[in-house]
Amino acid sequence: MNNTLKKITPSGDLTWWIKWFATGFMLVAIITRSAGGPPIIDFVCATIGCIGWAWVGFRWHDRSILLLNGVVACILLIGLLRILWL
Repeated sequence: MNNTLKKITPSGDLTWWIKWFATGFMLVAIITRSAGGPPIIDFVCATIGCIGWAWVGFRWHDRSILLLNGVVACILLIGLLRILWL
């Protein structure tokens, strides 16, 4: 039995770059939130990260990634608008 994992996602193309930038934005958002930083940075970075991952899900034809990140991006945008206009 072969216990190695086979990589099936693209490497080096545009989706690869977007997924890593989106992941970086998500990490900054989570670090900002856990450190008690400004909520605006959390919302902006998380929104950018979710939009990036939603795009990757669209390009990969992965409905679960697209649905989750698309819905979360909409929710975060509503929160961001609340911060900016209240």
